[in-house]
Amino acid sequence: MAKILIIEDDKNIAGLEKDYLEMNGYETKIVADGLEGVKEARTKMYDLIIIDVMLPTINGFDICAMIRDELSIPMIIVSARNDDIDKIKGLGLGADDYITKPFSPSELIARVKNQLARYERFLKSNEDGATLEYHNIVLNKEARKVIIGGKEVAFTATEFDMLQFFMKNPDIVHSKTILFDRIWGEDEYGDIATVAVYIQKIRKKIEKNPSTPKIIETVWGAGYRFNKF
Repeated sequence: MAKILIIEDDKNIAGLEKDYLEMNGYETKIVADGLEGVKEARTKMYDLIIIDVMLPTINGFDICAMIRDELSIPMIIVSARNDDIDKIKGLGLGADDYITKPFSPSELIARVKNQLARYERFLKSNEDGATLEYHNIVLNKEARKVIIGGKEVAFTATEFDMLQFFMKNPDIVHSKTILFDRIWGEDEYGDIATVAVYIQKIRKKIEKNPSTPKIIETVWGAGYRFNKF
């Protein structure tokens, strides 16, 4: 049974999330305060965290950044704010998904199931071949580790999956639609603009100069290409 932490100060929304998650077989705990939520997350007892943006003491964006520095578990931000800037900010700070209020219980459950399934794939890779290597990047599929220039660099589950897809399919232009379908899944709810956010995050980790990328190149009007050399 997966355990889910809900960091939400609106009792009605938190109660609704709790009820539907538990109806679908998940164990939940609600924390209404931001700092208390971070403290609870650090117990490492949870498989996924749902975080509201507007909270007492600290906001959901700050919580996301603090937790991501220490844990790789999926995090879903919930917010009444529908601005693309907020979505990009949340994803850039390490969230795996962003849901806008009001949302249907079925959408919440679908997104939770999707993130937990992706995280399970993150924890165990059954693919043949231990490593992929280009430039100074070594990706170990079994250990789910990325070594750059001889040093291990932390990647979230989604970042790892995207980099692995690129390295398994180099010198091919992949459209945003193809990348979204391959990484998030064809049935996933979400915004295709999320792809660009993760491309930027990966570039910051693998490129010498992310503002003029050489490894993951933008092919204007077509998509992105991982260059072997």
